[in-house]
This record gives sequence, C-alpha cells and structure tokens, in this order.
Amino acid sequence: MDDDLEAIRAKRMAELQQEMGGGMDKQQKQQQEAQRREEMMNSILAQVLDQSARARLNSIALVKPEKAKMVESMLCNMATTGQLPGR
Repeated sequence: MDDDLEAIRAKRMAELQQEMGGGMDKQQKQQQEAQRREEMMNSILAQVLDQSARARLNSIALVKPEKAKMVESMLCNMATTGQLPGR
C-alpha cells in the first residue's frame, strides 16, 4: 500500500515539474515573440521615418510612452498596407 502511494506521489510530482517546466518554455516563447515583433516594428519604422522624425517620436516616448506606442503601431500598420511610401 505504501509503495503504491509513493509511486502515485512520485508520478504526480513528475507531472507537476513537467508542467512547471512547460510553463517556462511557454513564457520564454512569448518573450521571444514579443522581442521579434518589437524588432520588426523598429525595422519598419527605420524604413518609413527619417532621423528627425524618429527623434521626435523618441521624445514623445519619454513623456507619453503609450502615445508613442500608438503612433508606432499606426505607422507600422499604414506602412504594411501600403498607405505610406518608404523614405
């Protein structure tokens, strides 16, 4: 009886450890995806904005980061749909 109980506990412990390890992989994948999106957005903005426009956007980001993210998102969407010409 004790052997069965120990086997069940060991199995459950292994399952929990695997779930925790899987959760770390999922979180790591989400971080990598967010980093990839950020790099893609920066690449698009570099193609669309000249240096002074990028500097102005960075100045806005210092004061109002949520506004800057919104503008960056709008610019990227417009660039990918062909509404903005490249530099």
